[in-house]
Amino acid sequence: MKQYIQENRERFLDELFSLLRIPSVSAQAAHRGDMQRCAERLAALLLEAGADEARVFPARRGSGADAPEGHPVVFGSKVVDPSLKTVLVYGHYDVQPPEPLEKWLTDPFEPVLKDDPSGRPAIYGRGANDDKGQLFMHIKAFEFLLRSGQLRHNVKFIFEGEEEIGSPSLPFWAEAHKDLLAADVILVSDTTMISEQVPSINCGMRGLAYLEVTVTGPDKDLHSGHYGGAVANPIQTLCDLVSGLIDADGRVTVPGFYDDVVELSAADRAQLSRAPFDQDSFNASVGIRAVRGEKGYSTLERIGIRPCLDVCGIWGGYTGEGAKTVLPSQAHAKISMRLVPNQRSATITRLFREHLERIAPPYCRIDVKECEGGEGFLIPISSEAFQAASLAMEKVYGVKPVPSRGGGSIAVLADLQHILGIDPLLMGFGLERDTIHSPNESYLISQWEAGMESIAWFYRLY
Repeated sequence: MKQYIQENRERFLDELFSLLRIPSVSAQAAHRGDMQRCAERLAALLLEAGADEARVFPARRGSGADAPEGHPVVFGSKVVDPSLKTVLVYGHYDVQPPEPLEKWLTDPFEPVLKDDPSGRPAIYGRGANDDKGQLFMHIKAFEFLLRSGQLRHNVKFIFEGEEEIGSPSLPFWAEAHKDLLAADVILVSDTTMISEQVPSINCGMRGLAYLEVTVTGPDKDLHSGHYGGAVANPIQTLCDLVSGLIDADGRVTVPGFYDDVVELSAADRAQLSRAPFDQDSFNASVGIRAVRGEKGYSTLERIGIRPCLDVCGIWGGYTGEGAKTVLPSQAHAKISMRLVPNQRSATITRLFREHLERIAPPYCRIDVKECEGGEGFLIPISSEAFQAASLAMEKVYGVKPVPSRGGGSIAVLADLQHILGIDPLLMGFGLERDTIHSPNESYLISQWEAGMESIAWFYRLY
């Protein structure tokens, strides 16, 4: 594979860049045409790589014919022999909005190859890592195995365009196409590893409950001189409510929030603590002097095995240039709660809503809108697929990868696990330095190539 990459590097980059140039931002309606265009380009790349078929399916955000239209699903397949194992490759072609644009050093949708601050070549652009760069590795590893006569598996590909907005369509599409998606394992590259020196494989991810809270006071904006001091300010009320959601020990105060959390044994925590971690380096990497979180847990445990609550956005009133003396009618906040296995997003959403409604003072009204939700999952590290992935990465990196628990969420994987009855396997090759979801997203060429090599080895060993 290494030689094949070197011989075809320029073509690989050209093909990947053709994907990265398409602004497939699923969250913004203005890019609906770009979503279709990106799906069609992916289908073409699958056919060029040797897939027997590659189709772009319409998707809906519900099971009925009148359900809202979603973004397309790309499905491709190659059948070598029906008696062989089948690998289902999952990825997503939608990307996060690029804003704030002024923070980018290059055009987010005009990818470039340049050295990063450490002098190593990297691909810069939105989606370079998450997830176009990583899903592209699977297409090229498949191409190599097929053209070299080494493919001994049936391979299916499913690429969605809604992961960044919670995958509202894919579970319904997958339920309707279960026979088409039948496989032995779901192979995914949409996560990070601990470091280049210490590769890791995620054996679980957290779920998510994402809500928008609106606090309403007066029925209109008021003059802050005429009414200030007599009418409660919704922004101040919201801040009071939000500040009480986490206590002095870093624990979420919503009653029942921890009821279904499974406490890990001392032995399990010791196993996870094998992952090398330097607190000072972690702090420096995000520009902080100290960490804060739930009392009694390490930084890695807070990220991987414990639930948490964060305010992702808060706004209200006048924020334009100059002064406007207004007491606002409303204030808003976006709340993200990362959940661990056994916690259910619907239950946590209900508990959160009931808690806020219970503690809301009489001078305001509370509205909680559900924006996104999904479940976490765990997979056994003793499985044949996990062991094959571990050996594959060890061959490429020269180090046995460490099992880890991911702090992020790919909620649809829990849905696919339930619908299809097979486990996901998370072979991610991103690094924290890649700043996914942020300006100047990038992906090291060394990781991109190591990913292709590792995936090729996985097929040989599984």
